Amino acid sequence: MHELRKASDLAAADPHAIVLPGGESTTMRLTGNHDTSRLLPALFEWIRSDSSRPVLGTCAGAILLADPRDGGDPLVDADIDRNAYGRQADSFQSTLEATILGRDFPGVFIRAPRFESHSESATVAAMHGEEVVGVRTGNRLALTFHPELSSDTGFHRWLLETAAGAGS
Repeated sequence: MHELRKASDLAAADPHAIVLPGGESTTMRLTGNHDTSRLLPALFEWIRSDSSRPVLGTCAGAILLADPRDGGDPLVDADIDRNAYGRQADSFQSTLEATILGRDFPGVFIRAPRFESHSESATVAAMHGEEVVGVRTGNRLALTFHPELSSDTGFHRWLLETAAGAGS
């Protein structure tokens, strides 16, 4: 596992998979596009250069995948609305149907984005009732919730297993 803060960190790490974490997407864009970092352009190039590379984007990471704002196509085939669930006080936990895992999953939503739509090329990866909260395009998985705040490692295991399969 490698922490990436600059484009040079990505080149040095030569990763098999990437996690785009939750956080604040505007701040991530500002710092990731800053001249001292240039991490986001490098990440987006890394993702686009090989469609077999696994990527997991959670919350703000899902926003970056669905709406990279770099002049290129979206990295997952879905439209997203940031902070759609409201303010911090509107955050919640709920059991989700993790279709990609074939079981339920404890979802944690913190000022979460909402998928407005997804194309037919995107697979539904997780549902909260009738609402899509996870989409997958190839080996790119975007989740509007925070799986890292659960003790359940299912989505991270998916990333590692997909990376192992992509490397073989």
